[in-house]
Amino acid sequence: QVQFVESGGGLVQPGGSLRLSCAVSGSGLRGWIMRWYRQAPGKQRELVAVITFGGAPNYADSVQGRFTISTDTLKNTLYLQMNNLKPDDTAVYYCNGVLGPRSYWGQGTQVTVSS
Repeated sequence: QVQFVESGGGLVQPGGSLRLSCAVSGSGLRGWIMRWYRQAPGKQRELVAVITFGGAPNYADSVQGRFTISTDTLKNTLYLQMNNLKPDDTAVYYCNGVLGPRSYWGQGTQVTVSS
């Protein structure tokens, strides 16, 4: 059974940093398309960043230059390094993995940026 489990969210002041992790069990990461999404209160879920095995990452314009998506295939983990956080980054962040017809989601982790 494939599972995605996120961690690393929390409360941070504007300008601060957080690193989100998404541990994948039941499968390796080779061949997967891995994404981070976020959903703020009252808003639709939006794509933040995407990475494919061996490919270059892509980012939403709102996080370009501040967020970095990466994977560690030895640890079977997806990461999102978030720097220079802003109040508008406040949301529940979800990891997602797609391999062929299969799509899996993590449970979400809350990120709150506030002074």
